[in-house]
Amino acid sequence: MSLPDPSPVIDLIEAFRRSKTMFAAVSLGVFEQTPGTAAEIAKRIGADPEAAARLLDGCAALGFLRKETGVYSNTAVAEHYLRAGGPHTLRGYIRYSDEALYPMWAHLDDAVREGSHRWRQTFGLDGAIFSHFFRTEEAMRDFLLGMHGFGMLTSPAVVAAFDLGGFRRLADLGGATGHLAIAACERYPELHGVVQELPPVVPHAREQVAKSVARDRIEVVAGDFFEDELPEADLFALGQVLHDWTGEKIARLLLRIHRRLPPGGGLLIAERLLDDDGAGPAPAVMQSLNMLICTEGRERSPGEYEVLLREAGFREVGFRRTGTPRDAVFARK
Repeated sequence: MSLPDPSPVIDLIEAFRRSKTMFAAVSLGVFEQTPGTAAEIAKRIGADPEAAARLLDGCAALGFLRKETGVYSNTAVAEHYLRAGGPHTLRGYIRYSDEALYPMWAHLDDAVREGSHRWRQTFGLDGAIFSHFFRTEEAMRDFLLGMHGFGMLTSPAVVAAFDLGGFRRLADLGGATGHLAIAACERYPELHGVVQELPPVVPHAREQVAKSVARDRIEVVAGDFFEDELPEADLFALGQVLHDWTGEKIARLLLRIHRRLPPGGGLLIAERLLDDDGAGPAPAVMQSLNMLICTEGRERSPGEYEVLLREAGFREVGFRRTGTPRDAVFARK
């Protein structure tokens, strides 16, 4: 009897090494210091030349750098997603993954035993979960820009998943930098948008909205969607919001939205959808574990979202897998 292929196990034994190589290169600013030789880049980032050469070779092996006659330069992937400053950079979310999620995932076993997030165990932090994301202005900006880059890759597919052309005003609750409202208003020229976010986030959202060709149709207002009055709209959006919270809090928020919508109004939700049995797809299952690590929420299946939405009074519930890291759910009042 032959042994099964051990490749999946070996791959996962080594997977964190690949992640940490990318994390370290981003943290050290490697992709802002190319092109150059190993010695030149090591000097620019303040690193040991021989050790830097190993890191650079690791990035080349992973497809982030080209190495030609001893000179390293960014590949297109690194230039778009790993270098700071671009509209699609994921650098902020990579740094957040390195500095916050990576240490907390070291305590996954304790999270499973206790059924709670790991902020206190890892960093000694209590209080509102999202206060830890925004513990400094730099951390908040890094996180938001990372989520913006992620959103610029996914939100166009989410707003295209259903025909939203009949709506006139979109309220994007907890919309971060407004990437979902931006994508929707750019796709539907008659649509106006409002992004409601916590006060510290508002300037960052306005900065990104100002770059959109639809900027004259999008406003940003301060507010807490659990406590403050919701904006007036015939279409609400929740982009990676519901997976942060317990079922009780989700039910409360959905009921608030349902009461605020006019008859025929809609709700668009962007989340990773689990399979009905909860055992796939793998990225959604891993994200659900991530929610265990850092929030009080989880990912859900279409059936679970349908129950929540119908209990809040919504009808005509539909689902679309977008082929991106965020799927789409639509429901109508």
